[in-house]
Amino acid sequence: MSTTCNDLVLVHINGKPAFFARIEDISADVKPGWWQVKLLVLTHPCQIFTWILEESQINGAQFTMGGTPVIIEKVISPLGREEEVLNQQQEKKSEGNSKECGKVVAFPGKKKDIE
Repeated sequence: MSTTCNDLVLVHINGKPAFFARIEDISADVKPGWWQVKLLVLTHPCQIFTWILEESQINGAQFTMGGTPVIIEKVISPLGREEEVLNQQQEKKSEGNSKECGKVVAFPGKKKDIE
């Protein structure tokens, strides 16, 4: 699951949910392999944070800030989960149907001419 711009994330600090944020922008940092991630932190009032992270950290790998463990978790809407489950069920059905439709059965008997 890749996290990208406009995704909603839940930031965990010290192993506990701390705040929600929306990823506003991800741009390359001057340091190769690192990214500047601009977060709209959904607090009152809203705040903008820019963190410099590796791709794995953006996608949920644990990292530390000042020795404090931090994890960014992408949030999936319950509606999105329902749609995902329905899509998986439909794919399984269509796979099952295509396997059944692929069988050829020969019936012994007279051949009738078709006019």
